[in-house]
Amino acid sequence: MHRTLACLVLLVPLTHGCGDDPATDAGVPPVDAGPPPPTPDAGGPPGYDAGPVARIPEAEAAANRAACAYGPGAFAQETVGEEFPIGDDLPMQRFILLMQENRSFDHYFGMMPGVEGLPADAMNPNAAGDPVPAFHTEDYCIEDVSHSWRGSHREYNGGLNDGFVIANDPMGERAMGYLDGSDLPFYWNLAQTFAFSDHHHCSVLGPTLVNRLFFMGGSSVGRTTNGPVDTDRVDGEYNIFMELDRAGIEWRVYYESVPVIWGAYPAYGLHPRRRGQARPIAEFWDDLAAGDLPPVVYLDPRFEAVGDRTRASDEHPPANPQFGQAWVRGLVTAVMESPIWRETAVIYTYDEHGGFYDHVPPPEACSPGDYPPDDAGDYADDNYQRYGFRVPLTVISPWSRAGYVSDRTTDGTSVLRLIQTRFGLPAITGRDANAWPLLDMFDFEDPPYMDPPTLVEAPIDDAAEMRCTAAFPDGGEL
Repeated sequence: MHRTLACLVLLVPLTHGCGDDPATDAGVPPVDAGPPPPTPDAGGPPGYDAGPVARIPEAEAAANRAACAYGPGAFAQETVGEEFPIGDDLPMQRFILLMQENRSFDHYFGMMPGVEGLPADAMNPNAAGDPVPAFHTEDYCIEDVSHSWRGSHREYNGGLNDGFVIANDPMGERAMGYLDGSDLPFYWNLAQTFAFSDHHHCSVLGPTLVNRLFFMGGSSVGRTTNGPVDTDRVDGEYNIFMELDRAGIEWRVYYESVPVIWGAYPAYGLHPRRRGQARPIAEFWDDLAAGDLPPVVYLDPRFEAVGDRTRASDEHPPANPQFGQAWVRGLVTAVMESPIWRETAVIYTYDEHGGFYDHVPPPEACSPGDYPPDDAGDYADDNYQRYGFRVPLTVISPWSRAGYVSDRTTDGTSVLRLIQTRFGLPAITGRDANAWPLLDMFDFEDPPYMDPPTLVEAPIDDAAEMRCTAAFPDGGEL
């Protein structure tokens, strides 16, 4: 992500490509800061009404979702089985959504017991055909690895998942490095305490903003490179913020450096009517302490294109992931100690794999059903009908199922679908319509963490930080 998001949201003139893979990701179209769609306070359309719907058993609903039977406009009453609560029957009053950057499941959690982790013989060939095994790395700060549309598809290689080294040459071996609990003690403690998924995928075999567009809107509207949604291609409510506005549900974005919404949906996010909904992270701490957070909150870290890249909190290489871990710990523990803990669910995940090895081939997915992928090259037949690689996801909440590992196949649109399920909002595309909304990860009958648990610290290893400084003496300046 590092070049694209910063260029977009800071509106810096582009003098060179601004994508995840400079060799393949081009610049972005001009920002259209035109008028927003109507909102309730401006005499716009009313909220949503699903009408009377007879709910069906989960086995039937799951079969329908697997067949991609549901489409835009579908409500959870139709798509989630009657065994699971929806809407106001769900106890959560608030969601805090935290999406970090560019780390695969195996890269962070492949060695953790009790999950589908790294096989003992995990390897990829190099250009000479020699095997490069997965290995524990002590280098926390490395050069970026490929996660563009083309790079990700090369890594996938028709399901062989054997292109990680070759796609990242020279020095492609760095894509096979992994970390463990000695490197990321807080993240492992978090995953082993709360509900965790080992089959959560990014939405697309592609870069940051493409995946974040799925996370927020169920589609990238044809994009395969980083850039904002083309407003000429959309109408109605084409992202979760617009749905929330129509329904009269408050939301905010708190950001360390720049809010993602400005880069993803500039015509909407930058309009004066909602500029106040994107606030600096300093205000989050005050609002949290006062118990004054809206029902939906997005938290954006300091992206590594801004300032010292090795200390960015987003974890995008060359960032030292321990700084991101410490940032996440501060946020999570503050929520747990706040007056809103017993009303809240925090979802912590990653936008995409970042080019790091994962051994599970991404399965087929439901197409959004709107636009085919632009500039797809040799991979046009993808048509957004395949997930990306696995990424971590943890649900942190009083109702989080203790020590649970979900093996349900989900992606970023599952988080979107959870918000829609709770607040009675319809699906935006065919992808989120058929997404499972993570409900298996909650224990609503006997919530285990009404009193929050004590979590371990998130230390910064001095020796590892010295290695980062030696590798990137200028902080990895772009």
